[in-house]
Parts: sequence; structure tokens; C-alpha cells
Amino acid sequence: MQDPATALTLPDPLPLDSGAELSPVTIAYQQYGALSPGRDNVVLICHALTGDQYVASPHPGTGKPGWWDRMVGPGRPIDTNRFHVICTNVIGGCMGSTGPASESGDGKPYGPRFPVVTIHDMARGIARLLDALGIERLHAVVGGSMGGMQAMAFASDFPDRVERVLVLASAARQSAQNIAFHEVGRQAIMADANWNGGDYYGGAHPDAGLAVARMAAHITYLSEAGLTEKFGRQLQARPDGSEGTKSFGFEADFQVESYLRYQGSGFTRRFDANSYLYITRAIDYFDLAEKHGGRLADAFANTTARFCVVSFDTDWLYTTAESQHLVRALNAAGAPVSFVELSSPFGHDGFLLETPGLDEVVQGFVG
Repeated sequence: MQDPATALTLPDPLPLDSGAELSPVTIAYQQYGALSPGRDNVVLICHALTGDQYVASPHPGTGKPGWWDRMVGPGRPIDTNRFHVICTNVIGGCMGSTGPASESGDGKPYGPRFPVVTIHDMARGIARLLDALGIERLHAVVGGSMGGMQAMAFASDFPDRVERVLVLASAARQSAQNIAFHEVGRQAIMADANWNGGDYYGGAHPDAGLAVARMAAHITYLSEAGLTEKFGRQLQARPDGSEGTKSFGFEADFQVESYLRYQGSGFTRRFDANSYLYITRAIDYFDLAEKHGGRLADAFANTTARFCVVSFDTDWLYTTAESQHLVRALNAAGAPVSFVELSSPFGHDGFLLETPGLDEVVQGFVG
């Protein structure tokens, strides 16, 4: 499998929805599989909030397998024997693309001086990258969660540049409840004494706040049934190896508490707190209908793509009702669309895990 670590600096400044321009702009990406002579076998995969470009190769920081390694590779549902797969790190990210930790024109990290970016800005950056790579049209764009938002934005903003659009566990706009969860995470980061107004580079990072933000968000990725089945109210074994007993204090008595603390601390070793602030803000601003007078169907008025929308029955972060709203808008726009709700015990994370039927849907649609 081809897997070079790659980054490309765009030749021109990138205009942003805020009215600002970002320059220079570097986009880091990974690519897998051979590009066809006609450059017509490209599958773009867009990552979710805490993802990165390492979709099918080991993460350089953690050594863990790619976040969708089970889905992308030779003979897998997105088959790299047939397709040239590209996955980028979003603008505002922290794995090589230009973001808050990048050097600004004065040689210092941007920090809080980094401009606020949107999902549409991310899609615009991807289009500029494809231009630089000489790729005019995608065979497919695939994304789950925030990745699905990028896929929708790309299809809407560049309607003649993609043949297939696969949206997994996503929504055409961020809900009030989800904005609220993000705000809790942002406030946890900004309340950390080490945040220092975002100017913490070169010193201690706000890891405690970022860990809490990750813990709160991670709960939304799971289902109550899944948490109950995996952990229930089981107590954590004591450090001396004895069976779990109540500490009558505030250590991690319950296994679910220990799990969340593990998730939080691990996240701080691979993610930048400022990137978390900026990317969650981009998601919160996302409302695909906003630029079209509030009519979602008009966002797809010029599309030439086929769509497939997938939801998961235990996902309460981006619900089946929101996927169905998107499907109705695509129908109103006259776009070919198929829809499936899959049964999964995993909640929102169902698109990342071995949910029955998911492999067949992805393989069948990407083709």
C-alpha cells in the first residue's frame, strides 16, 4: 500500500468565509493506491473532529492503526487495488495542516491570532489541493460525522467535481444541543490555568482542560446501551489488585470513570487544545442551508452527484431524523439518493466500528 507522509503548500492565499485570507496554507495528506492514467479513480475521505489524515496507516504519534484501517486497503470495502484514496488533515488541525500551532508571518505560532475557519473553508482548501494535484473530479467523497459535513459542503460548493457522495452519521447543520456540548468542552479548555489565552506554546499546555473536553465529547459518541453492556456499574479493581470496592472518595471507583479518564489523557498526547477550539467552532457554524435562504434543497440544486446517506439507530448525536431531513432535501433537489439506517450498539461511533451491514453499504456505493 502506498503511504507517503505528504504536505503541500497552496500557491495562493485561501479566502475564508469570515472575510479574512489565510496565507501561506499547507495541507497535510496521506494517499493510498495508484492513481489511474485518467485520474478518475480518486476517493476522498474526510475525517471527523478528532481524526486526521492517517485513515489507513499507523499514527506517527501513537503507533495505533489508522482510524478506518478496517475499511480502507487492498481488498477492503474501499479497495486501494482499484482506487486512489486521499485523506487530508483539515485546516485548523494539528497534524501538519496550517492551524493555530503553525508559525505565522512573524515566526511565532498563531495561537489565538489564527482566523476562525468553517466547514466550507475546509472544503475550499481541499478543492485547492486537488487543483494542485491535477485532479479535476472525484470518483467519490466519503465522510462520517464532521467528515460528512465536509463531504456535503464539497458537493454543494463544487457540484461538478464529484460523482458519488457518501455521508455517514452526520447532519446538514449543527443542532443546539450539540453546540451546547461543544461549548462545555471549550470552556473546560479555556478555564485551564495553562491555556493562557491560547498563547501556551513553548510552555505547559492546557492538558487538563482538553482531557475534560474529550471526556464530555466521548460520552456523546457512545450509546447508553453500549455503556451499560460494557461497563454497567462495575467497580474498578484497586491498585493493589484487590476486587473493586468503593473508595468513599473521588478516585475512579467505576470502570466507566476509568475509561473516560483514559480517553481524556490519551487524547492530550495527540491533539492541540487550540485546534479543538477552532474545529468545534467550525462544526457549530455549519448550516448548509444558510447560504441558500434557509432552503436546504437549494444547496444541491446544481449537483451532478449520486448520494448515499447512512444513519445508526443508537446515534443520538446525529440522529436518523436529521439524516432523513437531508434525504428529503436531496429528493426535492432531484438528486439520486439512497438511505439506510443501520442497527448498531455503538452509538455515533457506529460508522468507525464493525457495524453489521456497513461494509456492504460502503463497498456497494463506492463501487
